[in-house]
Amino acid sequence: MQDPLIGKKIDVLDQGWIELVDMLPHPSTGVSGDLAIVNAARVSFMGESKGADKDKKLLHYLLKHKHTSPFEMVEFKFRLRAPLVTWWQLVRHRTLNLNLQSGRYTPFEENDYYAPDVWRKQSASNKQASEGEVDAQAAAQLKARLVQHYEQSYKLYREALDAGVSKELARLFLPGFAVYYTGVIKADAHNLMHLLKLRMAQDAQYEIRVYAQAIYEHFFKPALPWTAEAFEQYIVHADR
Repeated sequence: MQDPLIGKKIDVLDQGWIELVDMLPHPSTGVSGDLAIVNAARVSFMGESKGADKDKKLLHYLLKHKHTSPFEMVEFKFRLRAPLVTWWQLVRHRTLNLNLQSGRYTPFEENDYYAPDVWRKQSASNKQASEGEVDAQAAAQLKARLVQHYEQSYKLYREALDAGVSKELARLFLPGFAVYYTGVIKADAHNLMHLLKLRMAQDAQYEIRVYAQAIYEHFFKPALPWTAEAFEQYIVHADR
């Protein structure tokens, strides 16, 4: 049985996307992710259940009281296309398994760059955050200059490749933080919830926040509705 979530692909930012590649338990088992968590807590055989009401109550109890190891029995594998400013924050989550494309082997395409329409101002109170937006006219001028910069950088990159320079050195001409990379990440539900809590927060950088929100709304929540309900009740809103 093929789960409609597996293979689903969601567009993010101007040229990015997220695709769910695989899940554990696989839909072919006939066991939902929520039930797999409950079964792990009971140390029972896959597929056993004491009824929806008791199963859901146990799952909520587990998350509320931070008995999190059963949530590690569910895994998500995603393929992402995201700019380096997003990957730079994803790799900080050391519980993720990930693998990225290599610019040493695969040449970059001409338009593989992130060009925002909205330009945020530097926060006056937080050195690493932004707040507010520059006006529309200034934003349009900034984007035009950025695209011009990308075009010139890519021209130099191609000239270096055509001159026989290795891909690993030619890429030095590219504007690194804006380059789109494709990669695969895998995480269990417990550690993915930790990532989502941090990266969906309003003080998270926009470029990572939209990816986290897309993962939660389009994949995590449909796959684990009971877990998502408990997540929102006991983790997301716990400190409010």
